[in-house]
Parts: sequence; C-alpha cells; structure tokens
Amino acid sequence: MGKPKHERVLDETEAKAFSKTIRISPQKLNLVAQSIRGKTAGAALATLAFSQRRIAGEVRKVLQSAIANAENNHQLDVDRLYVKEATVGKTMVMKRFRARARGRGASIRKPFSSITVIVREREETE
Repeated sequence: MGKPKHERVLDETEAKAFSKTIRISPQKLNLVAQSIRGKTAGAALATLAFSQRRIAGEVRKVLQSAIANAENNHQLDVDRLYVKEATVGKTMVMKRFRARARGRGASIRKPFSSITVIVREREETE
C-alpha cells in the first residue's frame, strides 16, 4: 500500500537542503546566512569558503547539498542557480551549569540552530 504521494511544496525550478542541529546560536548563524542571500551559487560558495566565521563550513555543506539536489533530483542547470532563501531557525537549547562560590550555580545555555537553503534557477534572458 504505502503512503500517498506527497505534493511538491517548492516550485519546479527550486531545490532545498536543510540542516537540523548546528551547534551555534541562531543570531550568529543568521549573519553567515545573510551574506549569501540573493547571490549566485558560485559566488555564495566562494563567500563561504573565505569567510572567517567558524560556522561557514557547515553552511557551505548545506549549500552544496542544495546545489546537488537541484542538479541530480530536479535536473536544473547549475550555472544559473542562485540562493533564493537562506532561513535560520532556533531548535533546542542544552542547559548546563557552572559551580560558583558559596554553593551557587550559574546557568550556561548552549543553543542549537537549523538552516534551510533554497536555490532557484534564473530564467533565461534573451
């Protein structure tokens, strides 16, 4: 039997990649995502390759996955792809504590984030 076929949410000229748990705060991850929004796929990969931020490598992997999905699953032209969306979300927060003086404790929050990258094929200009 199986489940009924799931309708495609994205357009025919779009592909998506998603990473669920990245160990960084959403605010810091959004700075990196902001640097690639609207750029062509090649320019975005170059931006991430030379970025000084620690998390740029993880974002680069997600972008490469979106490009591979576009090429292999949806037969889109890689040379005409651009980053349509790069959205960042908050996932879980690990709570730890650090012992302090006089038997007190200070809380430490270790946030996790998620990122979704959607690439789209540009229309041909004549």
